[in-house]
Formats: sequence, C-alpha cells, structure tokens
Amino acid sequence: MESIREIYRIGVGPSSSHTMGPQKAAQLYLSKHRNASSFYVTLYGSLAATGRGHMTDKAIEEVLRPVAPVTIDWQPDIFLPFHPNGMKFSGKDISGGDLEEWVVYSVGGGALSEGENDSLRHDDVYDLNTLTDILRWCERYGRSYWEYVDEREGSGIWDYLLEVWRTMQESVERGLNHEGVLPGPLNLPRKASTYFVKASGYKPSLQSRGLVYAYALAVSEENASGGTIVTAPTCGACGVVPAVLYHLSRNHHFSDLRIAHALATAGIFGNIVKRNASISGAEVGCQGEVGVACAMASAAACQLFGGSPAQIEYSAEMGLEHHLGMTCDPVCGLVQIPCIERNAFAATRALDAQLYATFSDGKHRVSFDRVVNVMKQTGHDIPSLYKETSEGGLAKDYSQDS
Repeated sequence: MESIREIYRIGVGPSSSHTMGPQKAAQLYLSKHRNASSFYVTLYGSLAATGRGHMTDKAIEEVLRPVAPVTIDWQPDIFLPFHPNGMKFSGKDISGGDLEEWVVYSVGGGALSEGENDSLRHDDVYDLNTLTDILRWCERYGRSYWEYVDEREGSGIWDYLLEVWRTMQESVERGLNHEGVLPGPLNLPRKASTYFVKASGYKPSLQSRGLVYAYALAVSEENASGGTIVTAPTCGACGVVPAVLYHLSRNHHFSDLRIAHALATAGIFGNIVKRNASISGAEVGCQGEVGVACAMASAAACQLFGGSPAQIEYSAEMGLEHHLGMTCDPVCGLVQIPCIERNAFAATRALDAQLYATFSDGKHRVSFDRVVNVMKQTGHDIPSLYKETSEGGLAKDYSQDS
C-alpha cells in the first residue's frame, strides 16, 4: 500500500475527485506542454455529469488559461473502461502541431491514475495489504496499528499528521464562525454556527451529540464553499474524522500526539479500502466516501478510548458495514445535499460504533476485509445513475419547490 499521506491531502474543496484531481492533472499536462497555443479537455462519465456543480471546469481553467485558451467538452454519456472519472487532454503547440493526447482518471481522494499501465502510482510503503494481516502483526508483536505506521513510514510521518491535525482544527473553527449561504443554486444556509450555539443549551448527554453535529457541519460547509480542508478520505466526506477528533480532543483532553496516533490508525483503514476497493463515489457510491470516513473515525475513536487491535478492527467494520449500499446522488451536482448532513450523522455513528466495540471482546463473525470486498461488489452492482451522476435518487427531478 501507498503512504497514508495519500489519504490525507490538504487542499481546497468542494470535491477531491472532481476538483482536486482534475486540477492536478491539468498541472501535470501543462508541465510537459508549456509551448501550447490552445488546450482541449474532454471530460467523461461522472466527471462530466456533475463537473459543473463541482467546478471542475474552473479548476482546470485556473491552471491552463494563463498559458493558452481552453476548450472543455462535456461527455456525460461516455464512460471510459477504467474508471467513471475519465479525462483526455490535447491541444495545439505554437507552430500548429498537435500536442500529445493524455488520458487520465481521477480515482478518488485527489489521486490520479493512467489506468492499467500507471506511471503515476506511488511506491508502496506498506508490505501488508489486508487488515487481517496487519491485525495479526499487531497481535504477534504486541503493538498497535499506529506503531505499524511508524515502522513503515518513519518518524517524518508524525510532523505531517500534526500538520493534518492543525488543518482539521482550523477548518472546524472557521466553519463554526462563518455564516451565510453556501455558493450555488440551492441557496443552502450554513448551519454549523447555529448548531454550535444551540448545543450549548442542552444537558451534557445531548450537548455532546449536538457539538459533534456542529463540528462535522462546520468542516463540510467549509469544503462546500471551496475552503481549505483535509481529505479523509475524500473532500465529500471530509467532515467526519475532524468532527470526531475535535470533539474528543476538547471534551476528553487527548494530546495532539495521541490524536496523531489515532489519525495514523484511521489512515491504515482508509488505505486498505483504497487499495482493495475504492474511495470514489463515482465508482462505488457514497459508501466509499462517507462510509469509509465513518470506519476511519470509528477506528480512531476506539484507539483513543483504549480499544485493543481487535476491538478497533470491529469498530471500523461496523462503521463501514452500516453504510453498505449508500448511493451518491448529489442534488444539482453539488457537495451539499445530502452530503453535508451525511457527514454529521456518520460522525455520531462512528462514536456509536466505537462504544459498541469497546463493550465487546472484539470477537465478531464478519471481518473488516470481508466488508471491504462486499462494498466493492455492491458498488459495481449499483447503477451509474446512483454514482455521482446526479441522474437518480435524491438528485432526480429536483426543484427548489419540491
């Protein structure tokens, strides 16, 4: 598996696969063709279907237009074989000759792939690629998941994860202080600040849940407005892990280093899904985004509360299992409805999963790896209209009067 740095990418919203990935692809293409007189970019499948709502065209144009004019062709009905989020870059050089065509895919979490013969893939850092094998390693050596991360990534990973944690905290705090309407035709008002204020008026048991809602809303609303966030594992699901960790750090006073260890553990679980299934809503639906985020947050929380490796695995398994089959049907192609609310509910579900797992002895019948495999197959079985095309589900025939 690759480094968990690839799971936690610091960048701007609203979409890792539709904004961050295409912008990175444009940067790579431009680096090889600075003598261009024009660019032509074709967007395929899901990338074309919801690209306008995700500002895909603006992300690409921001990179290429300062050098040469850009034409973008939208082809939502054409799905390239490797992945639903396909792009083709081409153009002309200053002498009128054709630039080399480049087909690339935005495969989720801001990552890119060239398909089967992928020169963009990072070198593997981890020698174990299933949670079952990593759990056996932990039990054999009496160590935890974060110690496996430390062994494979080296000490430099902790400075990076502390930067990730700082960015997550800042996104929560900005979101709590911002008010107004989110960009786009939905005219959706921000709710984080209101939830935060209302939560303070409740007794501790309800206040705790209300604050988690507020924190998740805060980060997700920052993402929807193009603010700086951390993919965990994607932009669309970026509110879940920060909400849980921010809540636990403030209410239970866990140190920054322990939070970094929890992030490392969460990253392992996200990495397993990315390696063996997918974190792309366009490929497997929202189960691969919010579902995986819930699993990551469940694992992180369970570790903070002293869970054993088996209990942590159980917690993450429940976090993902109970999101199986979740569709990706963003209204108007925006990461707003139902995405923002899903982040809030997944954050509280993550805390429920860790509590349930902590009460257990960690033994259970269905492994995390098994759920990952089922999620992958379920995602392939879901029709494309429910996978980030805005052609079905909640997105179908939506009007602001409905």
